[in-house]
Amino acid sequence: MSDDALWAIIRSVPGWERGDLDVEPLEGGITNRNYVVARDGERFVLRVPGRDTELLGIDRANEARAATLAAEAGVGPEVVAVLPDSGCFVARFVEGAHVPMADLRHDGVLGSVVRSLRAFHACAPIPSSFNVFRIVEGYGETAEARGIALPDAYEVAHTLAARVEAGLAVNPAPLTTCHNDLLNANFLREGEHTWIVDYEYAGMGDPFFDLGNLAVNNDLDDEADELLLRHAAGEVRDRHRARLALMRLMSDFREAMWGVVQQAISTLDEDFEAYAARHFGRLLANAAAAPLDDLLTAAGEPA
Repeated sequence: MSDDALWAIIRSVPGWERGDLDVEPLEGGITNRNYVVARDGERFVLRVPGRDTELLGIDRANEARAATLAAEAGVGPEVVAVLPDSGCFVARFVEGAHVPMADLRHDGVLGSVVRSLRAFHACAPIPSSFNVFRIVEGYGETAEARGIALPDAYEVAHTLAARVEAGLAVNPAPLTTCHNDLLNANFLREGEHTWIVDYEYAGMGDPFFDLGNLAVNNDLDDEADELLLRHAAGEVRDRHRARLALMRLMSDFREAMWGVVQQAISTLDEDFEAYAARHFGRLLANAAAAPLDDLLTAAGEPA
């Protein structure tokens, strides 16, 4: 983005039409461009969406609603401005340190993250849905329509996903307001509190997808998975363990297909083919090592 285009967006924010503003790029993120804007001693984060992000299933109006609910629940930054014409979004800058993946294996840190996640899960419904089984299929259709061949691993993963979907449907979880992108980069720890940021994939879905997404994205081991479930569910049962394990697989399938569709639409200097291959590889390795029949049986147990 040119400097002139960036400043045109900045000056379109209500209250920022005039006056001195300091703007610095904010590192991180492979979908959007982010900037820290300082004004009158206050700091804000401006996010400028990447091109064609609606093809990733991102609805900016829905994101704004989800971010507003998270702010009201005390777990997301205050929403300062939404710019419908450009799809840009301004939130108040929150103090806090990024949480290293290794720290998420510690009881206190993981407990803080899950408390914030549960507060978001308790928020009012939002208009968008997040059905991971349909999302991976939609990503495949979008990629193929733009000339990207689906990897061989897709059919294996898709067959697996059909089994998982059928197993979870025996006793489906109530739809919950979910985040669906729980990378550690989206956690900011301030004292004992964890802020959760970036709600662009938020939607009504299975809360166990959020847990599986958090677990696999942050390389939680078996002990940390058990700790995660204890913070999320209290008394941990085989049903919880099974749903977590199955959604870890589905999280990698979503990430793999996200990487495939990005090959078709992204202009960022990222190796999305390698990204997709990495997630497909982990998915297939974990699926091969898992007692799938037992997991599917346990996942269907009554809540």
